[in-house]
Amino acid sequence: MIENIRLSFQGIWSHKMRSFLTMLGIIIGIAAIISIVSTIKGTNEQIKQNLIGSGNNVTRVQLYQQEYDSPYQMEFEGIPEGVLPVSSDVYNAILDLPDVVSAAAYNRRTSYDSSFYYSNTEISGCEIYGIDNAYFSTCSYSVKKGRAFVPRDFTDFRHVAILDTSAAQMFFQGTDPIGKTIEFKSTALVVVGVVEPDRKFEPIINTIEDYYTYAGAQTGGSVFVPENIWPSFFAYDEPQEIAVQVSHTEAMSTVGEAVAALLNSQVTSERVLYKSEDTLKQAQELQDLNNATNQQLIWIASISLLVGGIGVMNIMLVSVTERTREIGLKKAIGAKKGRILWQFLTEAAVLTGLGGLLGVGAGIGMAELISHLTSAPVSISIPFIILAVIFSMAIGILFGLLPSVKASNLNPIDALRHE
Repeated sequence: MIENIRLSFQGIWSHKMRSFLTMLGIIIGIAAIISIVSTIKGTNEQIKQNLIGSGNNVTRVQLYQQEYDSPYQMEFEGIPEGVLPVSSDVYNAILDLPDVVSAAAYNRRTSYDSSFYYSNTEISGCEIYGIDNAYFSTCSYSVKKGRAFVPRDFTDFRHVAILDTSAAQMFFQGTDPIGKTIEFKSTALVVVGVVEPDRKFEPIINTIEDYYTYAGAQTGGSVFVPENIWPSFFAYDEPQEIAVQVSHTEAMSTVGEAVAALLNSQVTSERVLYKSEDTLKQAQELQDLNNATNQQLIWIASISLLVGGIGVMNIMLVSVTERTREIGLKKAIGAKKGRILWQFLTEAAVLTGLGGLLGVGAGIGMAELISHLTSAPVSISIPFIILAVIFSMAIGILFGLLPSVKASNLNPIDALRHE
């Protein structure tokens, strides 16, 4: 085998231009497929990152209107009948579910009809959350300034608030917010802290379609207050949402459905129902659509591999004709059919294998160039690169089989007489 590989490189080097032109079809085909697959993989990762967000494996379960299958908006619809706050029994049952790391019950409103005030500045569009003591750890928030809520904030019904970094910037324009007072629904709230997600959700937006898909996830900032003082702003016994942190991303959908089932066991209303936001399903649907479109491009690129294989067969047939006397001499001194067959198959595999390696390099370069010119994300797959090289060698063996069989079947006397 080593001798066959040496002879293959010797033959390729002695006909450098012809060998390169033969490999060109393989190079173009492999390069096109590598660049397309890298772009597909990068785009799929972007979709998953954008929809799942910060990557802290948190799924949220909220009320939906059954008639429209859309999130229930208490700002406009009012408090639904037959839905109570999460009971301690249900909360403990959620914590006991497989793959659940932690859970937090919370209230949430967007302040469309009620604005926040600081000094003489009115600020609307913020989300206000009434949270328990587990919310920040469940949703992976870190305190950047000040402090988090302490037990006495809840037991003493303190009118305190914590802002996220976006809200802090909106309210205070870069000045220190700690100790300052904001007002909401005629209630003064003392700011005691500023928090930020450990891994902030920053969707990658390259096109106008990306903007419309992901812009809705952006808000004007969030204000957090202890759950105990929530009724002073809105109402007692207002339905809550649940945030659940799971042990791994793949469990988000399953856990979300199980949590929704537990919550719905306490719901008597026919208008609303708890549902989990199945971001994994959304991501998978977009990925499937993206893959279906790009599979066609892969098949088109594969045609060049077929053309390259035909080129390999053609050049190997020419090589057999050129080396007929050499084959006859080898057979005359005792070379068997199998030895001749493997020599030419090895030469075809080496030729296409080199083409495959050059194609991989060209494909990675094309993928990076596409990423630079269009801002499309790319992700290079090492297993696919190895598979591409093996596939290119398989093409050489497949299309080199006919010339190799022809060479091995030559009659030594006729071969030696060949001019």
